[in-house]
Amino acid sequence: MRVLITGIKGFTGRYLVAELTQAGHECLAFDADLTDAAATDMEVQKLQPEAIVHLAAISFIPNSTGSSVYATNVIGTENLLQAAERLAAPPARIILASTSHVYGQNAHPKETDCPDPFNHYGISKYAMEQLAKTYQDRLSIVVARPFTYTGRGQAAHYLLPKLVQHFRAKSPVIELGNVGLSRDFSDVRWIAKAYHALLTQPLVHRVYNLCSGQSVSFQAVLQHLVQISQHQPKIVTNPAFVRQQDVLLQQGDNARISQLTTAMPLAPIAIYDTLSWMLSE
Repeated sequence: MRVLITGIKGFTGRYLVAELTQAGHECLAFDADLTDAAATDMEVQKLQPEAIVHLAAISFIPNSTGSSVYATNVIGTENLLQAAERLAAPPARIILASTSHVYGQNAHPKETDCPDPFNHYGISKYAMEQLAKTYQDRLSIVVARPFTYTGRGQAAHYLLPKLVQHFRAKSPVIELGNVGLSRDFSDVRWIAKAYHALLTQPLVHRVYNLCSGQSVSFQAVLQHLVQISQHQPKIVTNPAFVRQQDVLLQQGDNARISQLTTAMPLAPIAIYDTLSWMLSE
């Protein structure tokens, strides 16, 4: 299957390409500016994809302010769906990468819960989801809501890669924000497998959480890194890194994505194994 991937050169895109290529699919790079409707349409018509995975977005929360996040995450998606609709043969499936941030402060969200985002990133992604509903009768669209995930190659401004980088360098002091948080962590390699399943397996829902179904505290993450690195840095709270609206606890319901394991095993990778993999890079 010819799969068009927006954001193919990004962190997730690289792992998704490896996953799909190994399974025999052809991955097509999207090189146009998504905010340019004409350029997007021209690119999609040229590539003639049989399926689309839309990963491209402004996703780092401190950067998700102002009009740019909505231009990319909402208008860019509108342009892509319009272009897909004009294909002579509509894609067999379109996956839109949303986020767990649409749930806001909900500590144990299920797909059926009413979204209540509170930052620009979450709001823009929920707007994207609502926009997609206007195409639902004409295009086969599934929305993925990944929770926090990480792995080798993720930018160091994200918390876990930042921690791993400091432990690898044996930094004597590490400045962090709020370390009293717990998150539902996943491994990017498992996320790529989940996208693969959503792309190829029979689905009965329109929205899927991509998560482990377990929460792990940042304190537990720190303790694991201390243990496997044999290094004990001093942890200092930097008020500049503390987000005022941080969600203290989030643990997703993964029942829907787990239902796909019958045809394609998707056992989540434990975050401690992920951290060990990242540290050994």
